[in-house]
Amino acid sequence: MPDSSIFKAYDIRGIYPSEIDEDAARAIGAGFAAYLGARRIAVGRDMRLSSPALAAAFIDGAAGQGTDVVDYGMIPTDMLYFAVARDGHDGGVEITASHNPKQYNGLKMVRKEALPLSGDAGIGDIRDMIAANRLPPAAAHRGQITQADALDRYVEHVMSFIEPSVVKPFNVVLDAGSGMGGLIAPKLFERLPCRTTRLCFEIDGTFPNHEANPLIEENRRDIVEAVLARKADIGIAWDGDADRCFFIDGTGEFVSGDFVTALLAEAFLLRHPGASVVYDLRASHAVRDTVARYGGTALMNRVGHAFIKQRMRDSQAIFGGEVTGHYYFRDNFYADNGFIPALLMLELMSKKGKSLHQLLEPLRQAYFISGEINTKLAGMDAVPATLDRIAAHYGDGGQATLDGLSVEYDDWHFNVRPSNTEPLLRLNLEAKTPATMAARRDEVLALIRG
Repeated sequence: MPDSSIFKAYDIRGIYPSEIDEDAARAIGAGFAAYLGARRIAVGRDMRLSSPALAAAFIDGAAGQGTDVVDYGMIPTDMLYFAVARDGHDGGVEITASHNPKQYNGLKMVRKEALPLSGDAGIGDIRDMIAANRLPPAAAHRGQITQADALDRYVEHVMSFIEPSVVKPFNVVLDAGSGMGGLIAPKLFERLPCRTTRLCFEIDGTFPNHEANPLIEENRRDIVEAVLARKADIGIAWDGDADRCFFIDGTGEFVSGDFVTALLAEAFLLRHPGASVVYDLRASHAVRDTVARYGGTALMNRVGHAFIKQRMRDSQAIFGGEVTGHYYFRDNFYADNGFIPALLMLELMSKKGKSLHQLLEPLRQAYFISGEINTKLAGMDAVPATLDRIAAHYGDGGQATLDGLSVEYDDWHFNVRPSNTEPLLRLNLEAKTPATMAARRDEVLALIRG
């Protein structure tokens, strides 16, 4: 039985080989094929040193169930989603640990049409099937294993989201973090007039320069220095499996996912007036207000890609965004993608005739956000008690419990959410002035930590 801790809310992930190894991958491959009753699945992998071996084991397990496997080789996660939906597979798996350090690996799994498996639907079932030794016996005939290449079709698909002729010759710094961005970004930017400075484009699973997690400040040091040194208009960085991108403005300042969501919503609504946009409840009111300003419908949703994607399908929303840098697109099979946002941002800057810093200025002058602040509690029992204490303290505010506790006042609001796996509370707070934000942030943190 693989270590049960590797089965997470949205994927499977652990340290290789102590927590996840070839035996685990083989069993998960068999369980995945059996759970879906799949005739044919797609498999891709990232650049981690353990990914080829884990992919081979997963494929062996799935083929043993009689499932045909199409191996797309080393590709980013969002290209795996594209291949599953575009080529009509019954499901697919990317061998990746996303933004985690090099000693980790894992699996991201989707069913038909790139709908995600989650802890509540699929991942837990596969875990339990393996734990109870309920994997079906090997099929009489193994599935066929073939190779395929989706790169050129994928690049064409991503480029279809913009009008390349509109994009101006911006000065752009790109940081692929030695990850899968180094495979795709050159193919895209060779079609654009931008002047590019390229950092960490050599794909290397040892991450020799820095970890491929741009949310951590030290991992952004190189791109920030390059943006400032080259007086760039914009910096764009990707995480390891390149399903998320992150932005640095010309002053070297990191752009929060809330503000990126607001700008991308504007980009879509300029082209599709009246469309719906889904955003997660942690987000700045900048998203809600921007969507309203451009005549769209803003739909607040609970956190998590499975929930965002389902809400988008139900409402046929054109776009969805999470503050963590996941951005979802109706015309991308409702899946997230790390390259479409980069192109859309360059197109918006071109259409508006403004730098990224100039586009952000009105947002930064009106919305003051804390960013996500995590607090570890004494134990799991302390989580509901702490949430109850906060709710009682702010009983005069508008409250909602869609995902954790959200409280709304005229000049500030916040959300506190528990972690799925540990005694942790996550605070996101926003106010209309920096002083109010700082005071209210400290006030709520004192309650959480009290």
